[in-house]
Amino acid sequence: MAAPTIQPGIMEIAPYVGGESGIDGAAQVIKLSANESALGPSPAATESYAALSAELHRYPDGHCTDLRQAVGEVHGVDPARVVCGAGSDEIISLLCQAYAGPGDEVLYSRHGFLMYPISARAAGATPVHAPEKDLTADVDALLAAVTARTRILFLANPNNPTGTYLPAAEMARLRSELRDDVLLVIDAAYAEYVERDDYRAGVELVEAHDNVVMTRTFSKIYGLGGMRLGWGYASAAVVDVLHHIRGPFNVGAAAQVAGVAAIRDEAFTARVRAHNAEWLPWTRDRLRELGLAVTDSVGNFVLACFDGLADHDAKGADAFLRQNGIIVRPMAGYGLPECLRITIGTAEEMRAVVDALARYLGRNA
Repeated sequence: MAAPTIQPGIMEIAPYVGGESGIDGAAQVIKLSANESALGPSPAATESYAALSAELHRYPDGHCTDLRQAVGEVHGVDPARVVCGAGSDEIISLLCQAYAGPGDEVLYSRHGFLMYPISARAAGATPVHAPEKDLTADVDALLAAVTARTRILFLANPNNPTGTYLPAAEMARLRSELRDDVLLVIDAAYAEYVERDDYRAGVELVEAHDNVVMTRTFSKIYGLGGMRLGWGYASAAVVDVLHHIRGPFNVGAAAQVAGVAAIRDEAFTARVRAHNAEWLPWTRDRLRELGLAVTDSVGNFVLACFDGLADHDAKGADAFLRQNGIIVRPMAGYGLPECLRITIGTAEEMRAVVDALARYLGRNA
């Protein structure tokens, strides 16, 4: 019997594989594989989530009214131009569905987020990556890779998994030299962690140009990865397009109330940011002292690379860490086989991972 026909290219997509959460035989692990918040969610978010338990039979607000209003107030953006989704992943997918298809190209930086090529292929488009310079997006290389078929350019800023970023001046140059019919999508999932004077998340570019979208997430600094909640900021025209194709209740009620509480608890967000500001450079410096090449990350993670280390490589380091109950993220899937991405966790967790890597390398921590 004939089977239902699958759309071309679907089975060629390599499914996204998230960071592991467990190790066989280990009762307790230190999980540093998914860039989750070291301090977890705001207590206010937890309380708001719990308080909704008696209302689970009610459909959520399909317009995310309170959530969009909170986003607008905290981030200084127009709530009417905010669209919410089940994680920023959903918004990325909707943008590809709306603006790219068979015969089109979706451009991204070489070591960019894996959901860009996955979402492009799912829409029938062809993903194309441009080379980076020193593990950092290269504006000239991106512009050189634009063709007549390019419909979307995704750029994570800061980038995952490298942690590097482009300053505001370079982002403005990218937009100014990009064709107006190419949608520039700035994925600012880690924007809240950045403490550099020359960085901008993308709000100004969205407000100055109709072909720029900024996406954000509640999974990182707000600690709501389990809620699957994200948002995008764009022109009224782009937002209208996304409202036409998103599900009518694509964001659950629990995610909405938790998101409102989390984003309004600015004191807790400041605590998370301060923790990262202390332990990110501490971890980076300790790993460099061990002889590892570590990017100057501005996210809540570091990328540690083992290139050129005799008798020690990323695969061996990952295995050694797992033997010691520590899970990090191997980066072979991102084209970086000699690198491990390590989330910034608690103080105790960072001391543990540095100590374990020192023992693996035969050095003093």
